[in-house]
Amino acid sequence: MQSVIQPDSVSTGMLWAGSIVSGAVILLLLFDGVAKLMKVAPVMVAQAELGYPEDLTRLLGVLGLACTILYAIPRTSILGAILLTAFLGGATAAKARLKDAGFLFSVGVGVLVWAGLLLRDAHLWSLIPLRG
Repeated sequence: MQSVIQPDSVSTGMLWAGSIVSGAVILLLLFDGVAKLMKVAPVMVAQAELGYPEDLTRLLGVLGLACTILYAIPRTSILGAILLTAFLGGATAAKARLKDAGFLFSVGVGVLVWAGLLLRDAHLWSLIPLRG
């Protein structure tokens, strides 16, 4: 007879907190992706300051939106978080290369991506080698 392993559950408060954090991150990244697709003037100025050619703006918008959509779908949220981490790592590197303290913002968003998941999914805690 096979035993059924019950998944660890999180408290209602943690679930709500994780959903709010993840929702805020999703809204921010959707706004960023759409702004890139629309080639909004401040986005274009920021892209130029970072040294990215104008023709990459829409591609970066599509990539950011695709990663965000994967993160927003519960079944693919971990894959989305991994891809968003890579995407935000590129943003961090671009800002840090210019010695712009704004790189801390992309680091913070990356931390929030994972914080939202960790608050919603108790299984992820087993992957973090912290000792109590």
